[in-house]
Amino acid sequence: MINRPLYTDKIMAYADTPFVKVLTGVRRCGKSTILEMLVKILQEERNIPADRIICMRLDSMQYDGMTAQELFKTVQEKLSTHGKTYVFLDEVQEITGWEKAVNSLATECDIDLYVTGSNSRMMSSEIATYLTGRYVSFRIFTLSFAEYLEFKKHYAEVHDVHAELAEYIRLGGFPATHLRQYSQEEVYTIVRDIYNSTIFTDIVKRNQIRKIDMFERIVRYAFANVGNTFSAKTIADFLKSQHRSIDNETVYSYLDKLEKAYLLHRCCRYDLRGKEILKTQEKFYPADTSLRYSILGYTPDSVASALENVVYLELCRRGYDVTIGKTPDGEIDFVAQKQNDRLYVQVTQEISSEKTERREYERLLEIRDNYPKYVLRADDFAGGNYKGIVCMHIADFLLGL
Repeated sequence: MINRPLYTDKIMAYADTPFVKVLTGVRRCGKSTILEMLVKILQEERNIPADRIICMRLDSMQYDGMTAQELFKTVQEKLSTHGKTYVFLDEVQEITGWEKAVNSLATECDIDLYVTGSNSRMMSSEIATYLTGRYVSFRIFTLSFAEYLEFKKHYAEVHDVHAELAEYIRLGGFPATHLRQYSQEEVYTIVRDIYNSTIFTDIVKRNQIRKIDMFERIVRYAFANVGNTFSAKTIADFLKSQHRSIDNETVYSYLDKLEKAYLLHRCCRYDLRGKEILKTQEKFYPADTSLRYSILGYTPDSVASALENVVYLELCRRGYDVTIGKTPDGEIDFVAQKQNDRLYVQVTQEISSEKTERREYERLLEIRDNYPKYVLRADDFAGGNYKGIVCMHIADFLLGL
């Protein structure tokens, strides 16, 4: 079990508080393992005895058909009489009405409660409705580039980090694919299983979607257009050109379900002059680059958009709200906002001409404020600053160098 302090440190800061700690994220991103890490920390660093820790994996057949009332009673019967009990409920959304059991446990028992979930009933908007004022939420992502390197050190030699970035882009960051040396095809086989489980269990089955072929075509369109802005109408028009009829509202509904299953991330456009979120022409980024490649295949010409995908996810990991910045003459790839902190980021695979260089820098120079501005690239170049704009290799930015 390879530690992921990026998450455990943040979560343990809330240990022994009255808040329910809720871990959410796409299937197989490591939520269950992080719960195991938290248990280990409690036992080894805080000397909590085993009889004061309750762990239940609720997607197990052992709990098939369990009701919320039965969950409440089962936990209640296991509570320690020698002090606070630490309760870990994995995949809690498998219990219909789980929120009632969690609310009752949190308010009526002397416990410290941690739960995980990975479908629409665990979205922040839903949790806020169920657990008003009683929870703190942690979004778990697939491995960051830094975590990927740490995992790889356990089974292979890590080479130059700039060269390793290409491998990370190609194979993605699902933890299960980096526990030992796998071939590309083996990685994509594992990821396709994650994709199929998410699509058919978390979305199609739960939402009783009948037009499965149409739904998958929309997923493939979103994966094929990473880095491009599009709308529901764009997809509907594309499908119409293939003699497939679907209305805009259904497309919106399908995209929403993909987002609620954590398979896609929606990135809205932000008008930097008008200071408002724009409602049309959004971008959608897969939860991991390997999802796209496992379904559509890997091609070198997709690397530029995959780099953008990786930087977007890294900004999200760091706690930023990320939008696309609309300027009068174009777009800034990312505007990342966190409280009073803001970053402007341009991402490019390479700068091969003065025209490209001018385009990347001029958009940032149009912004007349003092927040940090970055041009991130993946080619060989002499780093440095240009009129206050920091130029960095993408790998160095991902590693915080």
